[in-house]
Amino acid sequence: MKKDTSIVDAPLVRKGQMQHGLSRLAYRERFMTRYADPTFRAEDDALQRLERIAWQAYSEGRKSPETEPAGRGYADPDYALSAEWRAARQRIEAAQARQCSKEAPSRVLIVNASPRNDYTCPGEMSKSFRLAQICQAELAAATIESDLLDLSRLGAEPDLHIHPCKGCVSTAMPLCHWPCSCYPNHSLGQVNDWMAEIYERFAACHGAIFITPVHWYQVTSPLKLMMDRLVCADGGNPDPTTTHGKHADEAKALEIAGWDFPKHLAGRTYGMVVHGDVAGIEGTRRALADWLDWMGWIDDELTV
Repeated sequence: MKKDTSIVDAPLVRKGQMQHGLSRLAYRERFMTRYADPTFRAEDDALQRLERIAWQAYSEGRKSPETEPAGRGYADPDYALSAEWRAARQRIEAAQARQCSKEAPSRVLIVNASPRNDYTCPGEMSKSFRLAQICQAELAAATIESDLLDLSRLGAEPDLHIHPCKGCVSTAMPLCHWPCSCYPNHSLGQVNDWMAEIYERFAACHGAIFITPVHWYQVTSPLKLMMDRLVCADGGNPDPTTTHGKHADEAKALEIAGWDFPKHLAGRTYGMVVHGDVAGIEGTRRALADWLDWMGWIDDELTV
């Protein structure tokens, strides 16, 4: 019997969910909502001109308006690679090189996962932040560098985002690029994505301490957003030219042919503090530890 190779030769890409974007009217209303404050009314003519430019970018799908040929070291050197993605990758590679240097001092990333701070609606610093300060002091006493990643900034600063993971890995691992290439997406206005900086800070550290309260039997929303976006660090494709951007059929073919699932942040150590007032602490702690173990991180036995 002749072997059926159709699945390998032509991977199936399923279509049929949300095939059309916003209508012209819906887009205009969505755009202008950002400028609902009456003080903007004096600039309505200017806003309408900007809205027309933004609509053109949206309707044409101009995700990455600034590109350049990938060049040497990429599978397709002629592919128009996002200049912003390339800059993020270069910063990550530089951070990784410093981290691997024998002369580099030990560096710990402290992740404060609470969304509260003085500038948010509660108007008070969080217990997680206070615990993070204690960690910083203890590390300083041991002459270890620390880097505080305060995720509460997401709720306190204008236009700072960790955009949601789009689940590229569920289509095929090679479609999930390292670092993530889903953002920025200028045509959708999905910009100011904090993860480009956060990837660099993870690459620079030798270990991390995660401090989180329990929100409804789980980690906080900011931490979960960051965790999801770190999926590209565990098996992500460092060469977007192999899939020519987001071509699902090319990514599926690569995975079927065999994918090595590179662990880009493996070997770092971790500790955590999970605290709460009622329930869910142990389940949240286990979920965090399972995630980090899966990525190839090492429990430093400081976990509580």
